[in-house]
Amino acid sequence: MVRLRTFSGVLALCLAAPVAVAGPELTQPHLAVQARTADEAARVAQVTEPATDFTRPEPFENNPGGAATVPLLANADAFSQPSANMSFERELDFRLGNGLFRKLWVSSPSSTLASDGLGPLYNARSCQRCHLKDGRGHPPDGPGDGAVSMLLKISAPAAPDDPMTEIERYLAATGAAADRRRPDPVYGGQIQDLAIAGHAAEAQLAVTYSDVPVELSEGETVTLIKPTYSVESLAYGPLARSAALSARIAPQMIGLGLVEAIPAADILALADPDDADGDGISGRAQIVWSADRNRPMLGRFGHKAGMPTIRDQSASAFSSDIGISSPLAPAPSGDCTPAQSACLNAPNGANDVRGTEIDAESFDLVAFYSRNLAVPARRDSGDAQVLRGKQAFHDSGCVACHRPKFVTDRLPDQPEQSFQLIWPYSDFLLHDMGDGLADDLPEGLASGREWRTAPLWGIGLTSQVNGHTRFLHDGRARSLLEAILWHGGEAAPARQKVIDMPKTTRAALIRFLESL
Repeated sequence: MVRLRTFSGVLALCLAAPVAVAGPELTQPHLAVQARTADEAARVAQVTEPATDFTRPEPFENNPGGAATVPLLANADAFSQPSANMSFERELDFRLGNGLFRKLWVSSPSSTLASDGLGPLYNARSCQRCHLKDGRGHPPDGPGDGAVSMLLKISAPAAPDDPMTEIERYLAATGAAADRRRPDPVYGGQIQDLAIAGHAAEAQLAVTYSDVPVELSEGETVTLIKPTYSVESLAYGPLARSAALSARIAPQMIGLGLVEAIPAADILALADPDDADGDGISGRAQIVWSADRNRPMLGRFGHKAGMPTIRDQSASAFSSDIGISSPLAPAPSGDCTPAQSACLNAPNGANDVRGTEIDAESFDLVAFYSRNLAVPARRDSGDAQVLRGKQAFHDSGCVACHRPKFVTDRLPDQPEQSFQLIWPYSDFLLHDMGDGLADDLPEGLASGREWRTAPLWGIGLTSQVNGHTRFLHDGRARSLLEAILWHGGEAAPARQKVIDMPKTTRAALIRFLESL
């Protein structure tokens, strides 16, 4: 059930939320926001109502990114285009950001002073290495295939005497119960499987799969593959007792600025943590600390909504994935811990000229690039099978979490994202997805069974952009149908409807998803 009806309803639900999320400290990640007028709020409520007519496309449905939508390219660059409504002057910044996104970092000291500082322990040498063509990563595909677009997050329960973090203090004051976790005392927040010369990589990811057959209607059977993860060749001793590992593939990059521009109130209005309306869906807001704004904010990005802004996400990735310091994460040794003295004492690329290893201007350009990777136009929205699949998507209850539409804030300083009707197909809330997808690694308010609803725009272009069809947080699903069949928990009733529906309807549902 879609819960956003009026702007006054948004405010009422925000104020009623069990976590104190209505204060100004949890609002937009933008410095300049123009409030909606009453007339605009009424128009927004009307245009974001769920579809009821499945005989034809909805108005503007072919432009999922609003005016920023770009025509679809028939090649692997489909996710790498700037917002269509971007001025020529701002497109220059986008191109500069793209160059920095693709830049290969090298170890220090180096004659290439603008590019040194890699690691010493790291997962990739550039942003592009994980987000190939700005698209989706994949798990290792057999012997010899690296895991460069996949990583293992790691954490362990905090000790009783560990001081509370800023976000833990905030959440405790609101009465929210967060599972207190800390990075592994030796290996940090994620396993670094690469290292510069003279240093040992932390470990190597290993994965094995077991078959899980699922019987569908009309005699169809689908065999899922269930992954089991482990680490091999631990170079710095054993993992902490009770440490939990969670495999994550790099998500696609399109539409991030539009997601950031959705009013926080509109996302919070969809939260129903106690399932007060009895529909079986109890989405919860993730609340995290923003280094960018030095305050608690609504989490929007990442598989468990662990990051609130694009700048926060960019700084975390530079630090943890590449070992590059930035103005928001200035430690030059990245994810290295006090137990890794050689890493901490290694030469780094920070200097008096540029400050951190990526300077403030370059960091801003990377964030601008990430904010403006455009969503391609829809395909075949008026096709009869696609429309039938869209109705099946709604009738099965998928829209309870994969909310089709939002309208972004008015942003005078971000014209590309300002006041756009967008179609991300996500509510950006945390949902219990059941035992099958549980990673047993809590993150902030997210339990080991909860995941942020993934946006679906562009999902049908994964094969074109990245040459594979691997989905979900760890890429275990080899098709869109497999991704659906892994859904459990709150999504179990919708999954069962897909299992039970006629085979032709199921095919139409997949055809609809492929058109997004």
